[in-house]
Amino acid sequence: MSWLERLRKVCERAQSLVCVGLDPDPRRLPPHLGPGTDAATLVAFNRAIIDATADLVCAYKPNLGFYLAYGPAGVEALLETRRHIPAEIPVILDAKVGDIGSTSLAYARAYFDTWGFDAVTVHPYMGEDGLEPFLTRADRGVFVLVKTSNPGSGDLQDLPVASDGGTEPLYLHVAAQVQRWADRYGNCGLVVGATYPRQLAEVRRRCPDLPILVPGVGAQGGDLAATIQAGRDAAGGGLLVNAARSVIYASDGRDFAAAARQAATALRDAINHARWG
Repeated sequence: MSWLERLRKVCERAQSLVCVGLDPDPRRLPPHLGPGTDAATLVAFNRAIIDATADLVCAYKPNLGFYLAYGPAGVEALLETRRHIPAEIPVILDAKVGDIGSTSLAYARAYFDTWGFDAVTVHPYMGEDGLEPFLTRADRGVFVLVKTSNPGSGDLQDLPVASDGGTEPLYLHVAAQVQRWADRYGNCGLVVGATYPRQLAEVRRRCPDLPILVPGVGAQGGDLAATIQAGRDAAGGGLLVNAARSVIYASDGRDFAAAARQAATALRDAINHARWG
């Protein structure tokens, strides 16, 4: 089964476009689990979140930085988290990686083969040859940064570049390039922030069928209804709406897992209402 087939299957099974970000902040972990500085606390926290939400999501997305901050024990916590996620649910490693080809080949082997992740986020700054080791893996997903959710994204991503005798913002030029890669390799998606619904709509027009990973809903303040209207594909899907803090930190008490489930359910239902009315 190809990466895109697998992703569509889990979205249909769960009737969900919710992607939960597993980004454990040691300052916000429930105190009763143990010290936030202890990597074992991360594992206990993540297991509880996964057990509470696995039937509600289309993917999980751990951000590598939150685990590297703990050193080797954090990496092991990340891998233990990966092992705990049911096999049918895709896991996207948010690493925003990209380098020369030989180095990217090592990253691809590490993240896909050694660590067993199903997809990875990458940046396109070094071009196709830097991403080819990821793109040639039809069984794995590659989400390319196009228009990120942070306020400073426009510093580079909005710069005008030459195109067909005129100009267009760099993020649209990148989106068009990702579409060409998708036509060639078949496993590409895009990353576009919910904080920029107009730009999301422009990217969707350029890439009508590609999956779009959308951070920025929830704690970052992205408008959910506007995001769904701007980014859904012709079938009403094609989005992975990522929420981390608004779900996993819905409570810091002993009910944190139940609160996360409630938050994920509410998000799934709100997304489906925006999709179908």
